[in-house]
Parts: sequence; structure tokens; C-alpha cells
Amino acid sequence: MNNQKFNWQIWVGFLFSVLSLFSYPLVFVRFPVTRDFPWANLLLFGIAAVFLFVGLRRAFAPQRRARSRIAGVVLTTLSVLVLGLFIFSTFVAARWLPASKGAPQVGQKAPDFSLTDTNGRVVTLSELFSSPINGKAPKGVLLIFYRGYW
Repeated sequence: MNNQKFNWQIWVGFLFSVLSLFSYPLVFVRFPVTRDFPWANLLLFGIAAVFLFVGLRRAFAPQRRARSRIAGVVLTTLSVLVLGLFIFSTFVAARWLPASKGAPQVGQKAPDFSLTDTNGRVVTLSELFSSPINGKAPKGVLLIFYRGYW
């Protein structure tokens, strides 16, 4: 009786690679430490590669069936394609986005504007700079766009 065990390593490696692809836009893009350089996703892809390597070696063991070899090659190829898609979209296609020419640069003074505050009063940037706070002129202004106020 030929009792072959399920090759779970190849499937876990494939699932890790798919998880790595979808976790970047759904989770890791929210945090600057993982958005600026996707090290967490590359680490997950590395874990997937280890599982895929072990599973592929197990699939090509002498006592394994041809179906196991085919599944190992297909899942490894799909995982490599997923990694290629992630690298292309993150490192190559993201560079194709045009630069925002109208946005103020770091250290540049913002143009004067007028907005309504939470009380419905119109406030201008020049008014915020000129009105004293506790008897002192403000050194700067922090502008926050808060969507949660309904």
C-alpha cells in the first residue's frame, strides 16, 4: 500500500504568496514604515519561497506521483508570477505616476486660502498667522482635513 501524505508545504507557500500580494494594498499601505519600502511583504514572499522550495522538493521525491509534480510546478509558477506582479506594480509601475506639479514642496510657504471651520466661520491662512495665541504670534499653522465630522 502506497500511503503518500498531502504536500501541504506547496499549498502553504502558494497561499503565503497570494497573501503577500493582497496584504500590501489592504493592510501595509496604511503605515509609512511599510508603505515607503514594502519590507513586510518581501519578508512574506521570502517565507512563501521557503515553503515552495520544500514543497517542490517533496513533490519531486522518487516515490511521488506525476500529479504531485504537476501541481508543484503549477503552484510554484503561479507564485513566481504573483511575486513578479507585486515587484512590477510596486517598484516599476508606481514610478510611472506623474509628479504633482501644483503641490507645495517641503519648506515652501502655502498659498493663502480661506476655509470654513467646524463652527461655520470663514478662516484665512493670513488671519491664522496674524492672530496671537496666548499673547504670542504663532510660528506655524497645522491644517487638518478631517472627514469624520458629519
